[in-house]
Amino acid sequence: MDPIADMLITIKNGYMARKPSVIVPLSKFRLEIAKVLEAEKLIGKINVENKKITIDLIYENNKPKISQIQKVSKLGLRVYVKSKKIPNLKGGRGTYVLSTPQGVMTGKDAKSKQLGGEVICKVW
Repeated sequence: MDPIADMLITIKNGYMARKPSVIVPLSKFRLEIAKVLEAEKLIGKINVENKKITIDLIYENNKPKISQIQKVSKLGLRVYVKSKKIPNLKGGRGTYVLSTPQGVMTGKDAKSKQLGGEVICKVW
C-alpha cells in the first residue's frame, strides 16, 4: 500500500465528512507534503506529536478548501517532469506538488527555480 496516497485520501475524506481535523502517521516525506499544502493555504495548521501529524482542515463559506486531490506518481508508474514542461492546473487555480532535488515544493516554485522532479500529486 502507498503511504502517501493514504495520507492524501485521508485529507480528502476528512473534507468530504466535514471533519475539523485529520490524523496521519508521521514520516519526513508526509510532513514535507503537509508543509507545502499548509504554505499554499489548502490546509490549516499542522501539529506533530506522538509520531502522528494532526492536520486542521479549512472551510470557506461552508465549502471545503480542497475539492479534489489526486496522486499522480504511483508505486508502479513514477511520473517525472522537466522544469519547462510543468503545466498549469485548472488555469492556475490548482497546484502540483513535486519532489525535486531541493526538496518538496509546488509546481510554480519548481518552475521558477528551474527544477524538475517527480510529480507527487495535484490539488484543486
